[in-house]
Amino acid sequence: MYSGRKLSIISNITAKTGDIMNKKGKLIRCHRKKSGLTQKEVADLAGVGKSVVFDVEHGKSTVQFDSLRKICDVLNITITLNSPIMEQCLKEVDHENS
Repeated sequence: MYSGRKLSIISNITAKTGDIMNKKGKLIRCHRKKSGLTQKEVADLAGVGKSVVFDVEHGKSTVQFDSLRKICDVLNITITLNSPIMEQCLKEVDHENS
């Protein structure tokens, strides 16, 4: 059964994700430029293709996380996960790994 409300929520989440990806791309481009590096130089240092750096800087959401991590490492950018229940989840994960 079709639910218009569910569709609008999904559209809203997609729009917010797009905004985040676009802002992330602009921040990475700013770091690259302030570092005096070209997209090709970042790509070579990160071990990814130049098109991957281009895609990241233009907010594409299809970039693999590992590629994003490599680019961020080259630019000395730290990726941090945060949530209201992060401490609780970390304790559960630590407990599972013991």
